[in-house]
Amino acid sequence: MRIFNSLLFSSIITLALTISGFQLNVIAADSPSDSFLTEEGLPPPGANDSSCRPSREHPEPVVLVPGTFETMDRNFINLAPMLKEKGYCVFSLNYGYTGSVPASGPIEDSAAELKTFVDNVLTLTGAQKVSIVGHSQGGMMPRYYMKFLGGADKVEDLIGLVPSNHGTEGVAGLTELTSTGADLTSCKACQQQEAGSEFLLNLNKRDETPGKSSYTVITTRNDEIVVPFTSAFLSGEKEKVTNITIQDYYPYDQIEHQNIAQDPLAFNFVFDALEHEGPADPQRAVGLFK
Repeated sequence: MRIFNSLLFSSIITLALTISGFQLNVIAADSPSDSFLTEEGLPPPGANDSSCRPSREHPEPVVLVPGTFETMDRNFINLAPMLKEKGYCVFSLNYGYTGSVPASGPIEDSAAELKTFVDNVLTLTGAQKVSIVGHSQGGMMPRYYMKFLGGADKVEDLIGLVPSNHGTEGVAGLTELTSTGADLTSCKACQQQEAGSEFLLNLNKRDETPGKSSYTVITTRNDEIVVPFTSAFLSGEKEKVTNITIQDYYPYDQIEHQNIAQDPLAFNFVFDALEHEGPADPQRAVGLFK
């Protein structure tokens, strides 16, 4: 009898372990993959934590999109950890490589990369939408994704730090963004960001702010790359679009194009846009964070 009971107990344990193992395999198979995050390379501090799940207070993950010639770890070394500390799930990507030069390839292709990345973030986190914060090309390129690749329904906020929305008349200055040494002839994205380019004319035709998303533009009078600085501004209903020149609210802040992505005063407008319905309210942002 003892032998029978022992065999019965062993059989039950084996069956339980088998069922348990099967359930674990099913769960693993059904769980969204986070491998797309490791494929992006080194993230900025606080970003690309695959275990992060959006909270009720911050239901949209924040996707950070770097600018021309930039990588996410350099571009958002300050902003990413600050957003993480505030309780946001933060994700970022690298895109548009031409050889070893980031964010320099055709912008249409980069927008397709962003689409895939956002879809993966939504699957991973279970969120319905993301908010996007982008620098320079990274503030303009998502508009292509939103306008032509179905992204408008998946983006709550688009916040651009000196975005090249209408291009620049000083394209040659784009080579000064980093020390990569990339030149205009090998940088398709640079050519497409020239004022009056076919790409930008198509992007800005008719509706510049598609969908129900909110759009916030943050720029500086000292922008030496997007020239004139007002070419960053977007046209649209005031309920969904805010164009901000930082010196109108912080007159002693002489930040320029590249370093605005590291500027805590510029971040005040970013935080305001993320924490409230609609685009940033600059008066509210200055009042809250001054």
